[in-house]
Amino acid sequence: MSTIHFHKYQATGNDFVIIDNREVKLTFTNEEIARICHPKFGVGADGLMLIENHPSLNFHLEYFNRDGSKSLCGNGCRAAVQFASQLGLVNGKATFTAFDGAHAAEILPSGNIRLKMGDVNEIKTMGDDLYIHTGSPHFIRFVQDVKNYPVFEEGRKIRYLEKFQPGGTNVNFVELQGGNTIFVRTYERGVENETLSCGTGITAAALAASLKGATSPVNINTLGGTLAVEFKSGQSGTFQEIYLIGPAKMVFKGQLEL
Repeated sequence: MSTIHFHKYQATGNDFVIIDNREVKLTFTNEEIARICHPKFGVGADGLMLIENHPSLNFHLEYFNRDGSKSLCGNGCRAAVQFASQLGLVNGKATFTAFDGAHAAEILPSGNIRLKMGDVNEIKTMGDDLYIHTGSPHFIRFVQDVKNYPVFEEGRKIRYLEKFQPGGTNVNFVELQGGNTIFVRTYERGVENETLSCGTGITAAALAASLKGATSPVNINTLGGTLAVEFKSGQSGTFQEIYLIGPAKMVFKGQLEL
């Protein structure tokens, strides 16, 4: 049995176990990741993140969903930047690699983290719905009264549709609230449940909302808090200079026997 030192962070309710893995070089099985993230038998989190050395940038981020699968996590990236700042790896601005490549971020005077996302070169139309890849795949459906929408039941159905296999998709339900504001609820693959917030999903929802008249920056309400997405629109549904902006805070730190 080994003892693991960890920090727990949350970014608008998306919560993560973060480990400084620069020296200890820990590796985990999918079963161990699931146990760490389990709310009763572990710390409780939507994902596990490892901060590792990078030869030229400030750090490398290794992100695991609760089931051990890998993906880009926008909220996780913001939490990782905040943690890296605490470790002294960054001073205001950060460059790092994640699942989909290199990213840049800065800690704003407000304390919010402004994370540069990858460009989006295509938005697929599926009837009245949209499919957008923002580092992770997202199915977008616009609905009314999203606070009372059956997100778990409907999200789970869509996540496992044959056309999205073998990897599946995240599912975002979006309500247009006027004034460049939307409300987003998300069913996340890998977590296999609704999460209070999802950074890549919020980004996808904001870009989708721009096709319905919203302009940058789009303000996003979630069950876990408020964020914003900035972007520049290109031709034929392409987007560049995309930034995800929101808070990330440490909840606690401790030791876990695994």
